[in-house]
Amino acid sequence: MHSASNKYLLAAAICCFAAALAHLGCIVFGGDWYRFFGAGEQMARMAEQGLWYPTIVTSVIVMVLLVWALYGLSGAGAIKRLPLTKLALILIASIFLIRGVSFVGLMPMFPENSLTFWLISSGICLFIGGLFAVGCWQQWPVLNGKKV
Repeated sequence: MHSASNKYLLAAAICCFAAALAHLGCIVFGGDWYRFFGAGEQMARMAEQGLWYPTIVTSVIVMVLLVWALYGLSGAGAIKRLPLTKLALILIASIFLIRGVSFVGLMPMFPENSLTFWLISSGICLFIGGLFAVGCWQQWPVLNGKKV
């Protein structure tokens, strides 16, 4: 572990854990949660009908967010270094930032999602991506194996 934890990567990890919990809540509490978080009426109805699709899609998102949270903790020095931490942090930051700015192109693919959903979720993605990016930048010497 590193001598000091990186606050930006710790915050990014906490955000990913919170997002994973929110998605898990959709699985547990069903259609109303899917609606509240803007997943669209179709996903909410499928969840209410007991169809597997919303559960599988949301479970994959939960797992990805949990892995990303672990990489945030790893990069911050809060837990043991995971394999390919530097590359993972760069990719995670990039994915969040790209998702945050590309919502206009994604909107036609998900017409049920409201503009409010797109603005809020994109803002959240930009925020978390920024945390990962700044944290990774600050930890760069450590991630390269140099003493700080």
